[in-house]
Amino acid sequence: MELYDLIRKNENLTFTDSSTGVSKSIKEMHQSLKIDDLRSVVFIYNDNQLPAIETFLNFYQSRYTIALQGLGINTDFKENLEKKYTPYYIYDPSRNSIEGYSAVNASETIVLFKRNENSIFPIHPKVKLLLSTSGTTGSPKFVRLSDENLAQNAKSILKYQPIRTDDVVPLNVPVNSVYGLSIFTTNCIKAHQIVCTDKDVFQKEFWSDLKKYEYSTLGGVPYFYEILHSIGFFKKDHPSLRYFTHGGGMLNHKLIEIISEYTEKYNKQFFAQYGQTEASGRMAFLSTEDLLRKRASIGHPIHNGRFEIDNETSELIYYGPNIFGGYANIRSDLQFYDQEEKLHTGDLAKVDDDGYYYITGRLKRIVKLFGTRINLDEMELLLKDSLGGQTIICLDVNDKNLAVLYTDKNLDKELIKGVLKEKLSLHASSLKVIHMDDLPLTANGKVNYPMIKEWLESESLVQ
Repeated sequence: MELYDLIRKNENLTFTDSSTGVSKSIKEMHQSLKIDDLRSVVFIYNDNQLPAIETFLNFYQSRYTIALQGLGINTDFKENLEKKYTPYYIYDPSRNSIEGYSAVNASETIVLFKRNENSIFPIHPKVKLLLSTSGTTGSPKFVRLSDENLAQNAKSILKYQPIRTDDVVPLNVPVNSVYGLSIFTTNCIKAHQIVCTDKDVFQKEFWSDLKKYEYSTLGGVPYFYEILHSIGFFKKDHPSLRYFTHGGGMLNHKLIEIISEYTEKYNKQFFAQYGQTEASGRMAFLSTEDLLRKRASIGHPIHNGRFEIDNETSELIYYGPNIFGGYANIRSDLQFYDQEEKLHTGDLAKVDDDGYYYITGRLKRIVKLFGTRINLDEMELLLKDSLGGQTIICLDVNDKNLAVLYTDKNLDKELIKGVLKEKLSLHASSLKVIHMDDLPLTANGKVNYPMIKEWLESESLVQ
């Protein structure tokens, strides 16, 4: 496995569990589990802790195909997935028993569930990793990725990210998300210490760990940086932090200005990135020096990748060796790996005269309300910029109304309505402006739009 070989060559690499303080070198992690050597499927329910990471690396170097998912998936969803794919092994520290499986000690600290009945079936040799794009819903639909996909993407990211051999990197983005996985793989190849953690910015332990381990970098989706802004993170220096990465959606213009000012003042680097699970992680990046000048741009394609824009639909098309081998919905789909020449991203885009690309919306986030075609992504960005970078969510409700949700209780509803009336000529009677203390998030830390939309459409909303 090329990706694992690249990681193992980094003899300087150490993994530390933030909750226990236990550390293991990559040499100690290598083949540390006792597992049957089979061509089958393993389900790993990840919590970013050291045992989960050790389990993942052990199975990655083996012949198994790994379905990597979040630990927090509902048990009923887990059981449904396991019925469809009949994994030979399951790693799930949240369950004491699983019907049809026996607990086995793979090491002194790691327990696996082993299937009681034979679950060997044909699997294409290129299908190495299965990732879901559904967050916490437990959808049986997986993206099929190969070792080559993952290795090529990691090497492309290393071309622009300033990873050093003494870097200390927290896994504050779940490794079962493609963005978190790309953070993990690239830093395993070159950095010094990986801190395995399930802590987030809402917990004081996250900040004490930042000081204790002297993190070199942080990564996050737009909501992560909106939270950092709201707690005053960008008002002071954090000396150990050298650079930041971002993925999972567009940052609003106001936040870009704040981050750009912060990076210039304290000599930091910030890399805005664009990617999808179907592309093994990253497809494009925007470097620090272009952040303010080309705000809202996704920048240029990564090394060995290229873009084109469909003349009729304005959809962004990507070409590169990191494009996936199709989807799987049931275990028989694992017999196939059909790598496409190009990836239809589903994103609308434009390119400027300097060759910088911009995402202008999603094909599925274009709605027609009040007789007007509305791009909900552009509307969100407009409101965020007009209201000082606040968290704003826009959704259509039953194709009849527009819902605007905000989290800052000090924000005036009438101000939001006023911006929409002034900028887009939308009348207040067509709007549902709603305050929410906490937005539901997916396991990947992104705003859970489907869950919010379902709630909106099932409630009798009052303006």
